[in-house]
Amino acid sequence: MAVSVSKMALLLAGGIFSCSVAFAQDVSQERIIKGLGKLTAAAPAIDVVILQQEAVNSGGKPMSALPNWKKIAKLPQMVVEINFENDSIAIEPRSYRTLGMIADALHHPNLWDYRFLVVGHASSTGGEKHNLELSGQRADAIKEALSTTFAVDPARLFAVGVGEYLPIEGVKADASNNRRVQLINLGVFKSKS
Repeated sequence: MAVSVSKMALLLAGGIFSCSVAFAQDVSQERIIKGLGKLTAAAPAIDVVILQQEAVNSGGKPMSALPNWKKIAKLPQMVVEINFENDSIAIEPRSYRTLGMIADALHHPNLWDYRFLVVGHASSTGGEKHNLELSGQRADAIKEALSTTFAVDPARLFAVGVGEYLPIEGVKADASNNRRVQLINLGVFKSKS
């Protein structure tokens, strides 16, 4: 059984974080560029380890209430439908089309100067430790696919898994739509020439 993000979860996430939403059937390079390229101010400094620790220690608070996550909540971001084999980091072949479009967008001149955070989330159907590890491994798998298969500079990509700790507000923690991936524009990677 494949793990997939439902359209309802994407709409809820979009409402909470003002993110662009990308469905498998309507993902396009233009939509990704438009959704991720709206950075109008300098992005805050981000430490992936601190983000993960803050998520784990959140005590059930929503992502937008956590100090470091709140800093990035207003950055351009997108929830993307990526399908994985059940309880696995194996990306399903049908998701490589979406990954290819993401990579094409990241190679576009409007985005090639930016760094991106890949955030893996999980539902609470497994154990907490397992879900945290799996979400991190899935975020790493997406980073790896983008950098090896699609030649996106790995120095531009950061991956963090937050397990089940930051579910979509108003959705049960064990709901399948909490198994999601976010891409967040972290700001300039290198100075423009």
